Amino acid sequence: MSLAQVPSVAPEAEAARPRASFAAITVVAGAIAAVVAALVVGFSAAEALTLLGIPDPGMPTTYGLPAVRALADLSAALTVGSLLFASFLVPPQRNGLLDIGGYRALRRASNFALVWACCAALLVPLTVSDTTGQPVGDTLRPGLWRAIDQIEQAGAWRITVLFALIVAVGCRLALRWGWTPVLLWASILTMMPLALTGHSSSGGSHDVATNSLILHLVAFAVWVGGLFAVLAHAIRGGAYTDVAVRRFSRIAVIAFVVIAVSGVINSWVRVPPGELFTSTYGRVVLAKVAALMVLGVCGYFQRRAALPALMADPKNRSALVRFAGVEVMLFAATAGLAVGLGRTPPPPPLSIPTVTEVELGYNLAGPPTFARLLFDWRFDLLFGTVAIVLAVLYLLGVRRLRARGDAWPVGRTIAWLSGCAVLLFTTSSGVGRYSPAMFSVHMGAHMALSMLVPILLALGGAVTLALRALPPAGRDVPGPREWLLAAVHNPVSRFLTNPIVASVIFVAGFYALYLGGIFDTYADSHAAHLFMNMHFLLSGYLFYWVVIGIDPKPRQVEPLTKLAMVFGSLPFHAFFGITLMSMTTVLGGWFYRGLGLDWNSDLLGDQRNGSSLAWASGEIPLVVVMVALLVQWSRSDERLAKRTDRAADRDHDAALAAHNAMFAELAKRDGELRK
Repeated sequence: MSLAQVPSVAPEAEAARPRASFAAITVVAGAIAAVVAALVVGFSAAEALTLLGIPDPGMPTTYGLPAVRALADLSAALTVGSLLFASFLVPPQRNGLLDIGGYRALRRASNFALVWACCAALLVPLTVSDTTGQPVGDTLRPGLWRAIDQIEQAGAWRITVLFALIVAVGCRLALRWGWTPVLLWASILTMMPLALTGHSSSGGSHDVATNSLILHLVAFAVWVGGLFAVLAHAIRGGAYTDVAVRRFSRIAVIAFVVIAVSGVINSWVRVPPGELFTSTYGRVVLAKVAALMVLGVCGYFQRRAALPALMADPKNRSALVRFAGVEVMLFAATAGLAVGLGRTPPPPPLSIPTVTEVELGYNLAGPPTFARLLFDWRFDLLFGTVAIVLAVLYLLGVRRLRARGDAWPVGRTIAWLSGCAVLLFTTSSGVGRYSPAMFSVHMGAHMALSMLVPILLALGGAVTLALRALPPAGRDVPGPREWLLAAVHNPVSRFLTNPIVASVIFVAGFYALYLGGIFDTYADSHAAHLFMNMHFLLSGYLFYWVVIGIDPKPRQVEPLTKLAMVFGSLPFHAFFGITLMSMTTVLGGWFYRGLGLDWNSDLLGDQRNGSSLAWASGEIPLVVVMVALLVQWSRSDERLAKRTDRAADRDHDAALAAHNAMFAELAKRDGELRK
């Protein structure tokens, strides 16, 4: 046959091959995760049913639930990873629209989020069947279907369905890069309902177990999903593959460390070391550890072989595809192991936990003395870690400036590190330990997180430091500095930094949480306390960043407006404290009484102590803010005077000479008119 007779391959067929290849990899990975999860559960299903004392719901539930759960977890990871890819691994076009690589990743994220929602919808009746011991077909009856509200995990899956659908629709509608980070955070938020339920949310040390599980799941989703997204992009021959791989390689190292540390902590509070080799739960933990070590080795060889080859020739993707393909299958098996581990009952505790330990996750040694508040520490894996990371990143930025000979004010460094120290102390010392058990300590922590910490952080000028320390990226490939500028100057930031909006968010939180019934309803929820602390911190930082922050902002606020924000919030804050003091019912009283703390029997008196603290603490920030505003105002005048003097030196007081000449001319004309 001559060359002229050789049939050509249609462009559509050429384009379909990469899509088919990645689709096949995804299907195989999903099958591996589902099969491994079902097999692991098969070894422990009888043990779990015996311990729980419920009848066998049947094979569709026993094996179908872990298989569908594995697919849901894998879909969640692929959604997060695809959005991470579109947000930060490949650049958009110069006009802000997504490039073809980012657009494809966004469409894949939409598809994976839809699969995630479908799996979550299937898991609602499967969870009801598993909890009640009834066949899955019977759970569709109205009586059992109403049990969803009483089954925590079934309710969490129902919320996941809604959030995943929102992410799927958002990914279909978004075309500009600015929406991709928002959708990324929305996808991570969608993972939280399940992260806050299950084994880790109950029993002793459930606070540590839950916090470590949140870190574990997010890091796993970023690593697995990011790898899938990079592999899909490489298979299709997308542009900037070398940039994406280089950036993801750094993220993967951080994710590996977080997964390893959080996994060790979570296992440590669930299984005693002596039961690692004798219990089913311990053996599954060891299998997961082995899988993680193998993945770490594969990642190491990929950095040694695939990454240098790609940096040398961006079109040489063969090594990357080989290593990433193997890692993807190992990740799928690891996801199945993780689901099987979640379905396997942990060994019984060595001692019967107390009521306090069940509710809080730990015991209290006695009333909160001054020494206990200072030295009775219990490290908060979320906020304590955030405090340390923020301090380290800030110091690295200062060191980079000084290495190139640039100065950075010592006062700003002291303010930022003090804010991080107060955040660490408030959440991890005895204050953090006693905060869930006593309203007065909780209110003290609330005041520190919403006022003291934000003031110190706002005075640290972290955004200014980052903009000076981070190098500008290439013209076509924006980096962290450009992302930060985009975050500061986007329309959402401009809206949030409106003085009225920032003030309303800051003040309204007090009334909604305590007078709106939220705290009274969710006083026993660890998740609610996490979200409350986050709200206190972020709303306070937003308010004081607008008032006394030294960083560049989306809008300029006049000094008188800043003073009005501070003085305008004071009456609302004082009224809030007085209202709490005058209440005759105890907020969260049902929870505090259930703790059975004999040294905290006067709950109404404790609430009034906390209310007095809230009312009185509003004066301290006022003094700090007033001093900061006066200093900033004075320095602003000094800078203006220096700029004026420098301009005068350059042009020999040309502006003053012109000003005098104008008045001389006016005087001359006035004299001529009088004549």
